[in-house]
Amino acid sequence: MFKVLVSDPISDFGIQQLMDAPDIQVDKNTGLSEDELVAIIGQYDALLVRSQTKVTPRIMEAGTKLRVIGRAGVGVDNIDLQAATQRGIIVINAPDGNTITTCEHAFAMMMAIARHIPQAYEKTIKGIWDRKSFLGVELRNKTLGVLGMGRIGSEVAKRAKAFGMNIIGYDPFMTDERADKLGIKLGSVDDIIRQADFITVHTPLTPETKHMIARPQFEVMKPGMRIINCARGGVIDELALVEAIDRGIVAGAAFDVFEVEPPAPDHPFLSNPNIIVTPHLGASTVEAQENVAIDVSEQVICILRDQPFKNAVNMPPVPADVLNKIQPYFELGEKLGIFVSQLSKGPVVEIIVNYSGELAEVDTQPLTRYIVKGVLQQHLGSNVNVVNSMHLAKVRDINILVQKSNVAKGFTNLITVTLRTNEDERLVAGTLLNGYGERIVQIDKYPVDVAPEGHLLLVKHNDKPGMIGSVGTLLGNNDINIATMQVGRKIVGGSAIMVLSVDRAVPKEVIEQLKTTPQINKAKEIVFQ
Repeated sequence: MFKVLVSDPISDFGIQQLMDAPDIQVDKNTGLSEDELVAIIGQYDALLVRSQTKVTPRIMEAGTKLRVIGRAGVGVDNIDLQAATQRGIIVINAPDGNTITTCEHAFAMMMAIARHIPQAYEKTIKGIWDRKSFLGVELRNKTLGVLGMGRIGSEVAKRAKAFGMNIIGYDPFMTDERADKLGIKLGSVDDIIRQADFITVHTPLTPETKHMIARPQFEVMKPGMRIINCARGGVIDELALVEAIDRGIVAGAAFDVFEVEPPAPDHPFLSNPNIIVTPHLGASTVEAQENVAIDVSEQVICILRDQPFKNAVNMPPVPADVLNKIQPYFELGEKLGIFVSQLSKGPVVEIIVNYSGELAEVDTQPLTRYIVKGVLQQHLGSNVNVVNSMHLAKVRDINILVQKSNVAKGFTNLITVTLRTNEDERLVAGTLLNGYGERIVQIDKYPVDVAPEGHLLLVKHNDKPGMIGSVGTLLGNNDINIATMQVGRKIVGGSAIMVLSVDRAVPKEVIEQLKTTPQINKAKEIVFQ
């Protein structure tokens, strides 16, 4: 008899199949402290939580029988994934259960700001019959910009088309073919900023997406546009939005999320008559709560009965002999993915991974997951992990091609990652060197020897005397210290690259100065978080 502990309020209907299973005993015990959980968790095979229970390493250490932790929802910030992986505990979630619910909430918010529904309601119930102050706009024939065309963004676009809206969609992994299937126009962030009458945000919060809509973007928007955020607080600069509303650039905004939740009582959104707010209700429907519980319950049953399962968010089990050979390369593989994704431009079409040397003789599928995770996380952030990376690539029509060769070009093992987009093709290769650790040994056609860490500055230039001095002087004048420098070239006097590791982030204006320096063709900062 398996025992399952439900430590947060979860829909009884959603876990009914668990309670009906003849080989499973379900105990509901909510509101427990960490000490109370530690005291009882040792008798359970599975733990089901929402967001209230913080599943700490201490709890998992006490859970000597624990095989699976199920999160009835999407985010797993309250579960220590590293500790779970180290102890062999599978963590699962329900990424699809709230897609429609969040989509519908975003659309409801769009309708509400188009027709001033909350503001009109407030006046009407106070006995004020005011038909003149709430002149709205139709959605029909308006341009809707969808920033983030994942599951939720795609569903919003489908509904907007039914309302007769013109859709411009942006997603770093969206191809023209997928856009055609959805019947939308594929555009850049700048296209949406400049052309949209309504903008709805459906991206994760990453360093790349934080404040992706801020003062510079508001300056070029259509006067009278409207904006909706039911994704993550911080994607839109809140103070810049208030300024844009005060200046008449933005006619209205609807937010379900805040940078800090709950917002402070004096938050400017709460007193602005042109902003509608809700308390993070995107997933708050009866159906969504039931759906995520049903999804997680099904997977818990499969795991306890040793049946195939999905939606694991940490590393699946790997045979010990294989793990011993490939685990040292996990971090290198992820960093190669991070590096090549920052080099490339345009939506990713194909990721080609070549394993050379001894790695060609073992199952490298877990290692490939780390590489794909590195490629995707530049845009998807914490939403991508080593288990779902292949799935996320597949749903974005990204082809993964793995090749193997016994020839490793003088190295014991060599991993080469080639990224093809609809605009370019870039390559990076790396290995582990005894005594030196992770090294990048090739960038495109150029041989190098670089440690993939911190801040790297990649400069493509003509191989002329004085180039190193020019770059060093410019960085020195801007108080940027160079830790190491590598230069790679194929022929004397031809094109070459310079890779510098620096002690801090390089400001954008310095990058622009480098690009305008004679004999320099390109300059790019590569960051390893």
